[in-house]
Amino acid sequence: MSSTNGQRADRPRRRSGVAGPAVRGAGRAAAPPAGEIEPAAGPPAGETGPAGDWPSAGAAGDPQAPPTTKERFLYAGAELFGRQGFTGTGMKQIVAAAQAPFGSLYHHFPGGKEQLGEEVIRIAGGMYGQLVAAIVDEHADLATGIEEAFRLAGVHLADSGWADACPIATMTLETANASEAMRTASHEVFEAWFAQLVERFEAVGIDAARARPLAIATLSLLEGAFLFARAARTTEALDAAGRQAADAVRAALAAA
Repeated sequence: MSSTNGQRADRPRRRSGVAGPAVRGAGRAAAPPAGEIEPAAGPPAGETGPAGDWPSAGAAGDPQAPPTTKERFLYAGAELFGRQGFTGTGMKQIVAAAQAPFGSLYHHFPGGKEQLGEEVIRIAGGMYGQLVAAIVDEHADLATGIEEAFRLAGVHLADSGWADACPIATMTLETANASEAMRTASHEVFEAWFAQLVERFEAVGIDAARARPLAIATLSLLEGAFLFARAARTTEALDAAGRQAADAVRAALAAA
């Protein structure tokens, strides 16, 4: 449902992956960490199940194989860190959600919770960036694609009960001053997102001197709008930010 102030706060909640609309349908680049936790047996071949649309490499690299134990920990960490926060999530919760033995967590992540958090940031960040790019690239007009990415982010956020915004931003706000490893991972993810946008801006004729500032401004609009949307429980901020981002791209193209 929608209104003049964006989608309404009473939209029914639908459980979905933590990485937002960008997670859907991108294919596999790395072991995916988002979405709800699939039981250890995994979904039948060709189905996705509660773990969302994230394929699994499985033990033998088969995308139809059940997720490995390490993948289940990554799924669980991403889901819980994204919804409850890093500090608000306990190791026992992660183990229970992953449906794995407690000792195996430290086998796969000898650095404990911090190492798990760092790997979640890197893998979820990479997949999130790929999927946002896929949404943008579906449109011949770059500005329209960017505005659509903002719109779909709002749809997903409302459908998740205003719980699933940007998982990387959620974790970075908590951990940047507490963990150098996680801060570095977040920084590198953000730089990769900037680079993806810069590449697309330069490809349509925007000069390099303007492309990076425009990329930073675009993602700043998105992250800030997520915060306002969650507080207000309306997509108004994301809709407005998407229009402003698209207008900025059109202005840069006109000046090129």
